Amino acid sequence: MTKDLDAPLDERVRNRIRQLRTERSLTLQQVAAAAHLDVSTLSRLESGKRRLAIDHLPGLAGALGVTVDELLGPTVRPDPRVQRDPIVGAGMTMWPLTHYGTATGLQAFRCVIEAERSTPPDPLPVHEGRDWIYVLSGRLWLLLGEDDLTIVPGEAVEFSTLTPHWFGTHAGMVEIIGIFGSHGERVHLDH
Repeated sequence: MTKDLDAPLDERVRNRIRQLRTERSLTLQQVAAAAHLDVSTLSRLESGKRRLAIDHLPGLAGALGVTVDELLGPTVRPDPRVQRDPIVGAGMTMWPLTHYGTATGLQAFRCVIEAERSTPPDPLPVHEGRDWIYVLSGRLWLLLGEDDLTIVPGEAVEFSTLTPHWFGTHAGMVEIIGIFGSHGERVHLDH
């Protein structure tokens, strides 16, 4: 039997909660809020200073995106390979390059922007966060406030998304690596 399975059930579950929370780059506050627990309660549950009750399990499992059975199961070593389905919308396909966003909500993507993404919305979108984009191929058209920029392969841009912005292409496909927050991911797929 593995060391994990030899551990008492409450210790295994505590370890599993901490593992899942860490893998997903979630803070104690984020999991506690989603599980409808006080942050101090979750902290004491993880550290073993408070006993885990059966009524905690459904909320914690839901907050961590697993079933109760998976939460009660042994700690498993996660597969480091990122194998998530692409996200398609508004003339762009985004392949996630991270399992989950960081605690700040940032996620990396490889994106292909199709030639038809050539008409900026009016008004340009604004949202919380920052965007970071590195152009791999093609010529990226970036509207950033009053600036009308062309970003070529090998160039990177980083900017506050509180500035009105949009990116697309004048002609031809563009391939980029982008780091976007959760707000940015949704906005870019809509515009």
